[in-house]
Amino acid sequence: MQVLKFDWNPLTGIDIIGNFKLHFYSLMWVIAFIIGWYIMKRIFTKEKVSLDYLDPLFIYTVLATMLGARLGHVLFYQSELISEDFFSIFLPFKFKGGFEFTGFQGLASHGAAIGIIVGMYLYRKKYTYKSLLWILDRIVITVASGAVFIRIGNFINSEIIGKVTDSNFGVRFIQDQYYKREIVQRTGINDVQKAYSAVTDNAQFQNLLEAVPYRHPSQLYESFCYIFVFLILLYFYTKTSKKDQPGFLFGLFLVLLWSIRFFIEFTKEPQGEEYINWFGLNTGQWLSIPFVLIGLYFMFVYKPKTAVK
Repeated sequence: MQVLKFDWNPLTGIDIIGNFKLHFYSLMWVIAFIIGWYIMKRIFTKEKVSLDYLDPLFIYTVLATMLGARLGHVLFYQSELISEDFFSIFLPFKFKGGFEFTGFQGLASHGAAIGIIVGMYLYRKKYTYKSLLWILDRIVITVASGAVFIRIGNFINSEIIGKVTDSNFGVRFIQDQYYKREIVQRTGINDVQKAYSAVTDNAQFQNLLEAVPYRHPSQLYESFCYIFVFLILLYFYTKTSKKDQPGFLFGLFLVLLWSIRFFIEFTKEPQGEEYINWFGLNTGQWLSIPFVLIGLYFMFVYKPKTAVK
């Protein structure tokens, strides 16, 4: 079953000029936001909501997602950046160890979720055409679709890798195994991309390739599962009356997405420093549990005190 095992050593972006590189991971975010905007436009049109509210919603969503995801990563997994490379928290550059354009890397989905909720609350404070739960019930459809592409971006970047596996399905992440400086030193090839390519293409470096273990492609597991989260939410929105039950779709999203995240975490390597690691569960799993519980509350318990428009 070797067909289900393969080496992953891709081009991760396009060099533009100097240290500036257009990362495919960043493009995945752009695609996610564009598709999300289109889905919300269809929803607004279907429900006869003025499109004048759409662009502000888009801006709030982008800013809330990126800021929440970045701060979440720093707080939950990489707090040392606060003292060691503070400006890299908010800018797409790395300053420690030399200036480098990195794009917006190090983004946590739990932080993004919190950021979106806060962002939608602030948006609703300014634009009162619908309730907060009406907005959340619909924005989660776009979030689910976007999550598919973000995890593909993680796969392209060889990040959020899975644990070593001896099963018939595994991936060797070359660029995760060897840092840029290391691969240049070990191959003697100064061009980083050519050095990485030599590991898989040149028999001279077979020993370097064989040292890379096969791992679970956890990013692809998540991406595939999120397709079904999106389809389930879309079904309940278009084919049932659940879209009229305030909080139901929002709750369903929380239960589905974070349950998936909880179980797939068993196949992942730790994402940086694990500050929470109790009873055999990692940080990502403990952070997922409250979201699932909140989701169940909105699906089966929550009743609005007044009619929600």
